[in-house]
Amino acid sequence: MIIETQALHDRATILAAAGGHPFVRHSLSPGTPARGWQRDGAVLWLLPPERGFGADAVGPAGPVLDLCATLVAEGLLRPENRLHLPRFDPALAVGRVAVAQYVDWDFHWTTVAPPEQPDEQRVVRLTDADRPALEDLVDEAFPTTTTRPGDPTVVDWYGIRSGDRVVACGADRSRGDVGFLAGLTVAPDQRGRGLGAALTAGMTRALLSRHDTVALGVYPDNVGAVRLYRRLGFTNTLHRTGIRLGSERQGPLPKGGRAGAESGRRPKAR
Repeated sequence: MIIETQALHDRATILAAAGGHPFVRHSLSPGTPARGWQRDGAVLWLLPPERGFGADAVGPAGPVLDLCATLVAEGLLRPENRLHLPRFDPALAVGRVAVAQYVDWDFHWTTVAPPEQPDEQRVVRLTDADRPALEDLVDEAFPTTTTRPGDPTVVDWYGIRSGDRVVACGADRSRGDVGFLAGLTVAPDQRGRGLGAALTAGMTRALLSRHDTVALGVYPDNVGAVRLYRRLGFTNTLHRTGIRLGSERQGPLPKGGRAGAESGRRPKAR
């Protein structure tokens, strides 16, 4: 049973327990009611209702999974809930929690402006008039993304136009007090021209004018994107494992299982 001395009752105490980590700052918005727990260096907090049911965590994977198991036993976490946890081998979940889906990803962040890129001046904030062209680009270039026009979690869309086309786009999904880039993509016939670098640099510079930290998520085997982001200053990394809880009958995935990863062309960012 979770004891009171392990409880964290608001965003400030959760942030303090996690050392003010940017991942926590991004996960929990200022002023949002929050509830968390700490144990043996692990810090875990429930997601607010508007984020869906689930939890995020930082710290050593073993104690985090122990906390997850306790919250499942208490009924505070249930099958189908989604969690973003420290990177762990699926075997570590055996005997602790049942995992129905499992995928590794990395949270990268920067606090410094990127080097200026050729064509960066072409990056603009898109308007409602651009929506048809934006939808065409996303459908063609990144059909598997969950970040789409009309998504209420998107603050703004940025892009690069060529005539009546939008040939590169990205979403500002900033949350909390951390800027966040998502859904970055370039039209297939425009790749290899540096537009991805221009888009990422331009958006990062724009978000740094409003936030002291800008972050993004990427799959670790997307080595080209990782190399680009590091070149643009995203050199801080937190290794993550995203899971969907299963029932006890399902049990954990075998080692190396990656159910839940997006299929098709590898995205540049989550």
